Amino acid sequence: MTLGGPKELTLGGSQEMTLGVMGGGQLGRMFAHAAQQMGFFTAVLDPDATSPAGRISHHHVQTAYTDAEGLARLAAVSAAITTEFENVPAEALNQLAQSRPVAPSGAAVAIAQDRAAEKAHFVQCGVPCAPYAVIETAEQLAAIDANLLPGILKTARMGYDGKGQVRVKTPAELAAAWADLKQVPCVLEKMLPLQWECSVIVARGAEGACVNLPVQRNLHRDGILAVTEVYEGNVPPALAERAVAAAKSIASGVNYVGVLCVEFFVLEESHPAAAGLGGLVVNEMAPRPHNSGHYSMDACDVSQFHLQVRTLAGLPLVQPRQHSPSIMLNLLGDIWPQDGRNGGVPDWASVLALPGTHLHLYGKLDAKKGRKMGHLNVTGATIEQVRATALEAARILGIAAF
Repeated sequence: MTLGGPKELTLGGSQEMTLGVMGGGQLGRMFAHAAQQMGFFTAVLDPDATSPAGRISHHHVQTAYTDAEGLARLAAVSAAITTEFENVPAEALNQLAQSRPVAPSGAAVAIAQDRAAEKAHFVQCGVPCAPYAVIETAEQLAAIDANLLPGILKTARMGYDGKGQVRVKTPAELAAAWADLKQVPCVLEKMLPLQWECSVIVARGAEGACVNLPVQRNLHRDGILAVTEVYEGNVPPALAERAVAAAKSIASGVNYVGVLCVEFFVLEESHPAAAGLGGLVVNEMAPRPHNSGHYSMDACDVSQFHLQVRTLAGLPLVQPRQHSPSIMLNLLGDIWPQDGRNGGVPDWASVLALPGTHLHLYGKLDAKKGRKMGHLNVTGATIEQVRATALEAARILGIAAF
């Protein structure tokens, strides 16, 4: 079942059309804003009474994600439903899909929720990933190939922003790390010589049409995205072409509908550990808009959130056009003054006095260390101008230079 017929979709008319979203975080908030800009009503299911998306939507179903009554209420008011984070229970999406179009599907989200299933999918799609092994039993632990060490042990489920990951160098460290992780199912990935990281955001419709944003070059700190740079030449053209093709292959491999982000590692090809991998390996996928795509809100004619609305509502997909070089700075709770300076908030006035700065705050009430509170997009005529402005903004906010 898809949307798009004249009786089902009325833009700018008197008929109410509500798009639902599972999850009330900042991604849901920005999706809701994009949907409302296009004339849709929005509904959010989230247990938090003060969730960023719930506070600005027309409907807020305040229940647990697995609450049958809450799911029924969301379905009752929504014409179609999406998700804003990958850890929403896949079975909840499957339940919603019995009565409403759901994109992405529960099956696609389930793959992204399990690193073992995710890597198997990458292999099936012919996209290289780091050499790995699944560890679910003591026997599998004992049989680990020594060539996978040093490596990174990652929990198969519920890991994000660097959580649930331990670096290990020896079999003894590996055994100890698995014990510390309570012997839950894990994936051991061979540690590879990384040069830098990039990501690709694609949007795929129900009929198979697929478009993409420009390839994003990313800098992570402590496992959390810190800076994204997007401009012509930020990634070698041949590598960018391979990354886009890989992301589209991964999306089509599960008949994906919606916005999907695929993250990649770019390797030092001269290093022996990178032999045979072609310099580019996939890291993971996120079945939703992504932090690295936030720059598109100010630097592109179609943002990742407008693409999400289009895929959900069955509207035509067009190839986004980036009209300005851009740098995105993640704004974590770390930069909020703890001593009451400036009223307890960063010096937004000085930042917004800089040309080409676009501030996006998420409406979260408590600033905590490592918590994503907002982001700053910087645009300009040239990358030199954008970089100078972004570095000055970082200095004002107390963010490390890049």
